[in-house]
Amino acid sequence: PLNLIKETRIYTICSSSGKFGENRIQIQEKTGFDVVSKMSIVDPVVIIGLFIGAVLPFLFGALTMEAVGQAAMDMVNEVRRQFREKPGIMLGTEKPDYKTCVDISTKAAIKKMVAPGLMAIIIPIAVGFLFMEDGYKALAGLLAGSTVTGVLMALFMANAGGAWDNAKKYIEAGKLEGHKKGSDAHKAAVTGDTVGDPFKDTSGPSLNILIKLISIVSLIIAPLIANMAK
Repeated sequence: PLNLIKETRIYTICSSSGKFGENRIQIQEKTGFDVVSKMSIVDPVVIIGLFIGAVLPFLFGALTMEAVGQAAMDMVNEVRRQFREKPGIMLGTEKPDYKTCVDISTKAAIKKMVAPGLMAIIIPIAVGFLFMEDGYKALAGLLAGSTVTGVLMALFMANAGGAWDNAKKYIEAGKLEGHKKGSDAHKAAVTGDTVGDPFKDTSGPSLNILIKLISIVSLIIAPLIANMAK
């Protein structure tokens, strides 16, 4: 099952890599405007778009990682509060307040994704219209940069996160000779797993959404950008 989950993640990520070519065809059919024939990789506007697009996956990944860390800390504080105020939880005489913990997790999942979601919508629109008649060049550069960097980052996060997670399990299973649970190697692996879990479960898979959302927004505004270029 774990291998199937990993393969599914990688397949989903790789499916995003074909979006740039697909979008080019759809934009040309929709507007009659061939973007690629009218742009050059040495054009300063295209290069600006490339750099903006290349930065987006890193910024998006940072925001999602920070969201996981903040939500986890809120959960830890709540659990500590319950242990402090209800000592019977440890003795089995009182029941924990599961509802509050679920509420913290649910609210964090919604609130913390507002900023990354808005970023994926607003930035393509801003880049497309900011450069006026050259907006299509900047937007094409942004799509290319975000797709290339996003796919590589997503694959890295999925594999590195899984490796860190498995390293901890490997040590806990007693397969690393001379290192048991509680050893320095295990402590280091726990630290790695703390980063690895949001890597493989949050930031990595969500980059697929980032790439596709940017592509959809770009496709929607493409006719307006093409009219400005004409």
